[in-house]
Amino acid sequence: MAEHGRGENARARGDAVTVRPAAPRSGRETSTASQGDGCEATCVHPGAVARVRAALPGAQCVEDATTLLKVVADPTRFRILSALNVEELCVCDLAAVVGISESAVSHQLRLLRAHRLVTFRKEGRVAYYRLLDAHITGLIGGAVDHVRE
Repeated sequence: MAEHGRGENARARGDAVTVRPAAPRSGRETSTASQGDGCEATCVHPGAVARVRAALPGAQCVEDATTLLKVVADPTRFRILSALNVEELCVCDLAAVVGISESAVSHQLRLLRAHRLVTFRKEGRVAYYRLLDAHITGLIGGAVDHVRE
């Protein structure tokens, strides 16, 4: 049994149509956690699968991206990146903002520099750190915006 209108049009185009059975009548409610988590019928859409596979990043890109996200996922490093998302700061200022020692901030900054998340400029003997580029700014800002919604 196809959905009215949409299912008939999809079938006419040759697209796969998922038919969902009626809700169970046993009197038992299904868990809302399991509803919508998967398909109720096996139905593969070859065109969609091919388009998505072609658009997926390569294995090395996936590896590098997940490594980047693991680095960002540390709460201390995320606080440092969030502070640098506001403005560039020296190690002393970052230590005061984040609430850890200058040595610990320096250690984290070395890691963040190695993963190309931050960069710095020297002014005399003081190094001022900032986020490397707009991609990192967007990543940090987007994560904070997402959880605030």
